[in-house]
Amino acid sequence: MTQNDKATILLAIGIASVSTAAIFIRFAQNEAPSLVIAAYRLGLATLILAPFCLRRSLEELQRLTTRARISIFVAGLLLALHFAAWISSLELTTVASSVVIVTTTPLWVALLSPLVLAERLRPGVWGGLGLAMGGGILVGLSQSCDFSLTGITCNGLNGFGGGEILFGNFLALFAAWASAGYMVAGRWVRPFLSLSTYIFLVYGIAALLLLTAVLISGNSLFGYSISTFSFFVLLALIPQLLGHTAFNWALRFVPATFVALALLGEPIGTTLLAVIFLGESPRLGEITGGVIILGGIYLATKTKGD
Repeated sequence: MTQNDKATILLAIGIASVSTAAIFIRFAQNEAPSLVIAAYRLGLATLILAPFCLRRSLEELQRLTTRARISIFVAGLLLALHFAAWISSLELTTVASSVVIVTTTPLWVALLSPLVLAERLRPGVWGGLGLAMGGGILVGLSQSCDFSLTGITCNGLNGFGGGEILFGNFLALFAAWASAGYMVAGRWVRPFLSLSTYIFLVYGIAALLLLTAVLISGNSLFGYSISTFSFFVLLALIPQLLGHTAFNWALRFVPATFVALALLGEPIGTTLLAVIFLGESPRLGEITGGVIILGGIYLATKTKGD
């Protein structure tokens, strides 16, 4: 078996792993607030990494410039905002809408890169962004309109123009923006750090910020059932450590564009799991809008990688 074959298998494992995140979160939200879930996800992941990464991370951190340290902190802050916003969105909107919208991250990275990293923005990115925006409108309308082969029937625009569903979709979009900023900040500082050190430091900073937010909000970190704590652990182990580690390992052997395109499988996997475990079937508008959004991401990513 070649390294490319191994990378492909590991990518499949990674996609399956991250696809479970929304399901674990939904189960945990039956008892725990979203901020608490986010804090445990990053906090437990950091604790698991600590025995392997702490000493090396401190050594590498001492050699960094002040600017690089600030960039690491910014990356951790944006990662904390990403998880706080995205996990909160799952309380307010459907799994399909939330996951598809947050998957638009590569588009926002493409738009940020010319401004922050002086990277050239290719024409295909604009086409991809236009497609994704059109798909996003369909996803939003699907909350208040019924789509069928004969036409569209809307019973008011409460789902799209106001209310908690709209806010949930906006939180997912904000999470995509925060994730894009996190990736751009990471792209700048990563050449100065090993992968394990970077992940440990950023996860740790995000965890501390989320723990602080939990304390300020007045929520408790304790008093939850064993099943809820089990979902905290599963979130840290499967989507956070196994999933993201698989993607980072695969980047050593296959093109980044291939990895980015493989990530488009996450919304599909998550939606299927939501149907099986949550009984939450996507509407026709969500499916259509989701396909258009993923098509836009594919166009932008493929063009950027050529």
